Amino acid sequence: MAFVSAIDTIGSGFTAQQQRLDIISENIVNMNTTRTENGEGPYRRKVVVFEADNGGTRFRDVLARTRNGRGGRWNTEPEAGVRVVEVAEDPSDFKLKYDPSDPDANEEGYVELPNVNLVMEITDGMAASQAWSANVTAFNLLKSVISKGLELGK
Repeated sequence: MAFVSAIDTIGSGFTAQQQRLDIISENIVNMNTTRTENGEGPYRRKVVVFEADNGGTRFRDVLARTRNGRGGRWNTEPEAGVRVVEVAEDPSDFKLKYDPSDPDANEEGYVELPNVNLVMEITDGMAASQAWSANVTAFNLLKSVISKGLELGK
């Protein structure tokens, strides 16, 4: 049964990183949007906030809770994982561009541009992709362990 909780943990990582990549894609698509649907200014960059499902305790505390005493059986309750707490807006300032001919320009002729930085989005996307790859590696390792365990039972 511990394998099931391990799969749940890996699956939560897949889900969280997929949502992170979706938000990064949304940011890149809207990096030139100077007016949102409701007309309240330019698009504001979004970021994904993660939280450990187990409350973010230290590793040794989680390990101690996982074992039921010395030499005891492993606790099979699914406690580990990650989840998306919220999709927050980046409070940083908008960029200004002087273009008095733009319909979204203010009285001084400046247009507020979204606070999306392409280099930062690509970097975040690469980090999310690496985290996704780490989850794939963990899943493949778990499959291998389960397969070897089943071979021992023959």
